[in-house]
Amino acid sequence: MIEFKNKYFPVLDHGFCAMVDYMGDDQAIVRAARCSYGAGTKSVSDDRGLIRTLMREVHTSPFEMCEVVLHVGLPIFVARQWIRHRTASLNEYSGRYSVMPSLYYTPNDNRHQVQHAQNKQGSGPVCIDADTQVTLSEQRDALRADATNHYHQCLEANLARELSRIDLPLSTYTYWYWKIDLKNLLHFLRLRLDQHAQWEIQQYAKVIAGLVSKWVPLTWEAFVDYQLCSATFSRQELEILKILFYAQELDIGTLTEEYMFYVRSLCDKHGLTAREQSAFLDKIQCTPTFPANIVLDLTNAKTPEFYQNMINEGAV
Repeated sequence: MIEFKNKYFPVLDHGFCAMVDYMGDDQAIVRAARCSYGAGTKSVSDDRGLIRTLMREVHTSPFEMCEVVLHVGLPIFVARQWIRHRTASLNEYSGRYSVMPSLYYTPNDNRHQVQHAQNKQGSGPVCIDADTQVTLSEQRDALRADATNHYHQCLEANLARELSRIDLPLSTYTYWYWKIDLKNLLHFLRLRLDQHAQWEIQQYAKVIAGLVSKWVPLTWEAFVDYQLCSATFSRQELEILKILFYAQELDIGTLTEEYMFYVRSLCDKHGLTAREQSAFLDKIQCTPTFPANIVLDLTNAKTPEFYQNMINEGAV
């Protein structure tokens, strides 16, 4: 794991994520679970079995024995999502004390997606037309240029930095150190690696997942099997599944249209809303997929100085 410490992995266009410190490992988790301090008292296979039992039975306190400190550069709008995970300690770059760097996140063309028809907080599967993309991109660039000029005019006029910064856009990059224990970090990853999470925060979660897989490999394996690539069912959904199994229609992936009508009628009978029905059908028809691109390539990593220079140049 030591080779991944203080390696700064690029995220988005100007962002990064680095593990700058950590405490504990798989052995710390099993020692806490056994209330023993003796190293090597069990075999690796026994340790693996214990960690899988802890994960399966949701005995979470032993995972709190491990902690990690991340250094992250991220757009403010991503930071506002990230901060919803209130089980961490952080210290953020301050626009009251320092000049905010003129670094802004710019989405790629394939991120200019339409609003999702059902999910009010998500993006749809297609992009807006190319001409509209060009127009909006030009307007975005002009808006950022105006905001940057206004910010520096405020600074040159000796307006307090805490007031000068207030009109900067949410795409502005900010920076923080984020310390969290492994239990709560896994909860973060379960939510932010999900395909329904916003794409930008998923990119950070994938880097963190790559680091966690190297740091606590036995825990990561159990987490993938029992949480990340698993599904839970409500009481009503279990009742429906029992009926389906008893009907011997086990090939869920090739249900006929008539049988799908039967499934939906069961959902109606058991009081599932339209959105609950959609989520249930997704679970029984789709195999949870392991997130792609979480294996970290050390050749892509940067030094801390690389990003510090970027920040310094952006603040001029």
